[in-house]
Amino acid sequence: MSLQVDIQHSQGAFDLALRFECGAGITALFGRSGAGKTTLIDLIAGLRRPQQGRIAVAGRVLVDTAQGIFLPPHKRRLGYVFQEARLFPHLDVRSNLLYGRRFADGLRLRHDGFDETVAMLGLEPLLARRPGKLSGGEKQRVAIGRALLARPRLLLMDEPLASLDAARKAEILPYIERLRDAAKIPIVYVSHALPEVMRLADHLVLLGAGRVQADGKPAELAARLDLPLLGGGEDAGALLEGSLVDHLPAHGLSRVRSQAGDLLLPKIDLPAGSMLKLRIPARDVTLFLQPPEGSSALNLLRGRVVEMLPHGDTAMDVRLDCNGAALLARITRYSAERMQLAPGLDVFAAIKSVAMDRG
Repeated sequence: MSLQVDIQHSQGAFDLALRFECGAGITALFGRSGAGKTTLIDLIAGLRRPQQGRIAVAGRVLVDTAQGIFLPPHKRRLGYVFQEARLFPHLDVRSNLLYGRRFADGLRLRHDGFDETVAMLGLEPLLARRPGKLSGGEKQRVAIGRALLARPRLLLMDEPLASLDAARKAEILPYIERLRDAAKIPIVYVSHALPEVMRLADHLVLLGAGRVQADGKPAELAARLDLPLLGGGEDAGALLEGSLVDHLPAHGLSRVRSQAGDLLLPKIDLPAGSMLKLRIPARDVTLFLQPPEGSSALNLLRGRVVEMLPHGDTAMDVRLDCNGAALLARITRYSAERMQLAPGLDVFAAIKSVAMDRG
């Protein structure tokens, strides 16, 4: 299953020219307002017709201007999850879900998947409720389930968590992770929240002024200091993948093994062996020339300076190679000069356990 996009489209003074390809899993579209994310989503959904180009999903051409092909939205077999759940208020959750299955008419799998979808999204206790009795996170889970039961070839998610508070976002993120791992279809995910994107995405497409500035694995792009929205941005941070080794119950900590080394962080409610992503903000990494003594930092990684780039008037961004994994640190220029930091220098990076979050 793959999505192929190669389009050019102008609207007023805005010019869009994008080309990329992605497979199953979550491909996040990330960029500032006006970068072209919403226009691209509309072009994929068939809500707009591109002036030139081609879009195909799983080998099926949705639009090809050179061949005169343009499938209307209702024939594209795409699922769409909006910022607002848009559930039918007069129907209970079960009926809202079954409405999505109506769009799978004629498919061999029409009557399959309801129980699996309900279980994956944790909807069993909600089936008899009406939308007015649901929290924001619960509504979005129902909206996702309804879209999946239409048996789409591609799922579009346009800032599905933007209207939720922090608690509701934390509630729904694990369900979107389940969806990512189980659906086996391309999912195009739009968000302005970098931590959310880094946690969920298998593939990242960075948009700016209607162009693809970069695309690839999130961990690789996050380590690039030349990308202002990522490595060089205010929310700069490295992304490490690791496995949960064990828990330290007496101290409320969990141990995660990553390529960069073992890390301790606040207890994670997952079993040993679970795979996860850790996002380490650059501002929370402190560098030392020698292993520090008497420090309260629980995590100390050895690395080598690979790249340095000024950030603003007073800061310096430093990219480290820690056993093949990238780590970013944002320190003052004064500190960089005092330590005589330069590419090739071996250093130690201290990270507070409370600074890390699940990417």
